[in-house]
Amino acid sequence: MKFPLSLILFGFWLFASTGASPAANVKSYTIPSTNRSRIRSRQTSSSKLVFCHFMIGVVSDRTSSADFDADMQRAKSLGIDAFALNIGTDSYTDTQLGYAYESAANNNMFVFISFDFNWWDAASDAAAVGAKIAQYASLPAQLHVDVDGTSYVFASSFAGDGLDIATLRSTASADGFPDVYFAPNFHPGVGDLSVIDGALNWLAWENDGDNKAPQGGVVVTVTEGDQEYESTLSTTQGYIAPASAWFSTHFGPEVTYSKNWVFPSDLLWYMRWLEILELQPPFVEIITWNDYGESHYIGPLSSPHTDDGSSKWVNDMPHNGWLDMAKPFISAYKAGASSPNSYITSDEIIYWYRITPKDLDCDSTDTTMVAANNDTGNYFEGRPDGYDTLADDVFVVPLLTAAGTITVNTGAMEYTFDAPAGASAFSVPFEVGAQSFTLARNGGEVMSATSLKVIQDTCPCGIYNFNAYVGTVPEGTRDVLGADGLTLLTNGLKVACDPTPSLPATPPASTPATATSSATAAPTSSAV
Repeated sequence: MKFPLSLILFGFWLFASTGASPAANVKSYTIPSTNRSRIRSRQTSSSKLVFCHFMIGVVSDRTSSADFDADMQRAKSLGIDAFALNIGTDSYTDTQLGYAYESAANNNMFVFISFDFNWWDAASDAAAVGAKIAQYASLPAQLHVDVDGTSYVFASSFAGDGLDIATLRSTASADGFPDVYFAPNFHPGVGDLSVIDGALNWLAWENDGDNKAPQGGVVVTVTEGDQEYESTLSTTQGYIAPASAWFSTHFGPEVTYSKNWVFPSDLLWYMRWLEILELQPPFVEIITWNDYGESHYIGPLSSPHTDDGSSKWVNDMPHNGWLDMAKPFISAYKAGASSPNSYITSDEIIYWYRITPKDLDCDSTDTTMVAANNDTGNYFEGRPDGYDTLADDVFVVPLLTAAGTITVNTGAMEYTFDAPAGASAFSVPFEVGAQSFTLARNGGEVMSATSLKVIQDTCPCGIYNFNAYVGTVPEGTRDVLGADGLTLLTNGLKVACDPTPSLPATPPASTPATATSSATAAPTSSAV
């Protein structure tokens, strides 16, 4: 059964281009004009919603709703409307769902359940899914969407193609909730999208069409994924467009869920938000708040959680700057604007980079240099599969109230470029050593900072670490893993590595520049 969803669905074709630069190695990015399809809408842009995927599976150690409060407050302050609570079938699931729903209600946030079909069974669990939806549907923080004057309980999933939707609906109805808006992560050509109310596209990264980084000349862009979903869904069904900043995972045989690959990420976070401003989908889902194991967390390290073994590459690697970058884009998206520039109220530089060159040889000490269970096909020995799709660059997104000059000193190589007012993006090749950033106007320095994390030519904890370090100018609040999030750091390591946060209290000394280069930024706002 389908319901008419009164929301905008835009189809589009969008490409990212690398602008020509007077300095060979300095890249700037621009979005060319696109054509939007015209689909009549009966609902205002204020109805658009932003979700963020939240992994309940890593928060089994939370002891009250108060443990969720900081997450709820932080997300709400950014314009995120609801957490999609990813659940398996663990013994603690209901306890933590109860805490999350209570905290959301206390903080004027919303939540909904997202069933993870790594643990639920699409062939046999339809009734259980319907019953679980009904179990939480009446709680104050449950997200509902209005469809032609009727309030529907919102629910979603990760995977689940083949789930018996009729049984799900009849079970929820028997429990008192006949109106369920189910928008799962079904896949065009695999699941039957005609029987659901909307669909989530999980693939927020360029890929090869088979859940790996592009290879063999096969590149499926995120935009092409958008188009496939929108061509499959009817105009009365809601599309949940994905947005993610990164993907890197590096689990070896020390765990049962061994997997080791990356997706192209680099400037993805910036470029994807520009695409979303063009697409203007009814829903956006950020992937994720706290999936540390796949390195696409945008939430704080300090958010209480257990360690699945990912602390090896997560310790000392905060991502909070990505939250800052998203805020004006979220505001622009909800307003139907094509640019975030009007929503930038203070100067900030967001930067990120990997902490080692990709050709650094860690084979003698890495945890993945031996065979492991590879039933999923996701385990590769050594450097993560797809590593060569990433650039050894420092990525910089200035959010400026007025035009200024940005200087990046990366290991004594200094790059200077002019940044326009608003949001823009640049990348420069990184060098081993300290990383420093400065904003100047009219010949005077406005602000500057040196990152707490150097780029190194040694293997961190002996492993290949393809996670990103994210920083800001001005510097943000110190963010570190708690004790529970560090318990498995040494598991499987071949070298000594202290399982404690180790970023210095003060940054290292910047390195005087021995060479310089300059470039003029191309326009980076989406077409107005």
